[in-house]
Amino acid sequence: MLIWHAVLSAQQQQPQRFPRPEFEGGYVFPERQYPDQRGPIWEYVDVAVLVIALSITSWMVIKKRSRKGILLMSVFSLAYFGFYRQGCICAIGSVQNISLALFSKDYAIPLSVLMFFMVPLLFALLFGRVFCASVCPMGAIQELTGFRQVRVPVWLNSTLSAIPFVYLGLAVLFSATGSDFIICRYDPFVGIFRREAPYTMVIFGSLLLITGIFVNRPYCRYLCPHGVLQRIFSSFSVRHLKISPDECKSCRLCESGCPYDAILRSDAVREDEQVSKPFNGSLPYLLIVPVLAAGLGILMYNLSPVLSGASADVRLAREIKLERDKGIKATSKAATAFLESGKTEDSLYAEEARITGRFRKGAPWVGIFLGLSLGIGLFRFTIRNIRTEYEPDRGRCYSCGKCFKFCPVKAKTQ
Repeated sequence: MLIWHAVLSAQQQQPQRFPRPEFEGGYVFPERQYPDQRGPIWEYVDVAVLVIALSITSWMVIKKRSRKGILLMSVFSLAYFGFYRQGCICAIGSVQNISLALFSKDYAIPLSVLMFFMVPLLFALLFGRVFCASVCPMGAIQELTGFRQVRVPVWLNSTLSAIPFVYLGLAVLFSATGSDFIICRYDPFVGIFRREAPYTMVIFGSLLLITGIFVNRPYCRYLCPHGVLQRIFSSFSVRHLKISPDECKSCRLCESGCPYDAILRSDAVREDEQVSKPFNGSLPYLLIVPVLAAGLGILMYNLSPVLSGASADVRLAREIKLERDKGIKATSKAATAFLESGKTEDSLYAEEARITGRFRKGAPWVGIFLGLSLGIGLFRFTIRNIRTEYEPDRGRCYSCGKCFKFCPVKAKTQ
């Protein structure tokens, strides 16, 4: 963005190399020859608004315990970060900028983008998923349209919850190799925010909102790659939302208020219901973690030639190769442009080999990440923690505050 501003400024200051054509009929040249661009200072205004919004939401969640306040912040975030800023700068998409900056020496990440990536995670580490609660415009638009609560079966919820991990891994891999920014390409709500997008994405976003009326926050729960990072950081949060302001009475009313099954029951209730876990975490079950990591690492390595097809240069090279080896005519616009450019096929194939090599190096690490995530998640099911009251799962809780009004316990100071 900063480079674009510099280019526009230089173009505007350069003298005219060719005289303007003379028109008859009283034609008047427009005052501006280039579209107005938002000044870089406004990007840091956005960062300041982000910090203020996160701070207010943290206060609403931790101290004020106000569901109404959280909803009002959702309205503000949707209006400002969604429709006014049109979903950009985006903390969700910034994951790709970070990946590209780490693995490409030719890309320098703007400071404002870095801040949009780091600040929400810092607040997650301090106060839980307050960014998800009401500051993220994508979460806000779903929160405001979630009118009913239909519980998803546990087995289906657990299965679908693995998709964001895969999505995050592929997004990092594609952006690190300079192939694609799939989070931005398949953003379901940016078309609604900007009122322009491929009709397929508008339909996809609309379907998510319709689904979200009954199954709250479907994108956040089953697609959002940034939610994976929020979940990890929030699991170690210093302070977090509490369901009861004082001692929990184990009345179980809060269960009906959480549509995300993010409330952990107390052990007293489990014993009354004779519910117990079949295993108590031990070394044999822990060994599944490295096995899954190694297995998925090998699988992703073998899939790297297929995954490298996400790169436009790789697809072009393969199209040209098909024409050379099998006589299948290359008809794409990229192929036509290449054939007219005068570049050699050897240079194109060399670029294909370079990109495929980067995928071979990066894909196994994505597989290891997925294996570790899946293995640790499975191992957690074998561990029984002793709890004396109902409490939210710090990783899965969206800090939305829906459980507040269901708790009959009032703070003693009130």
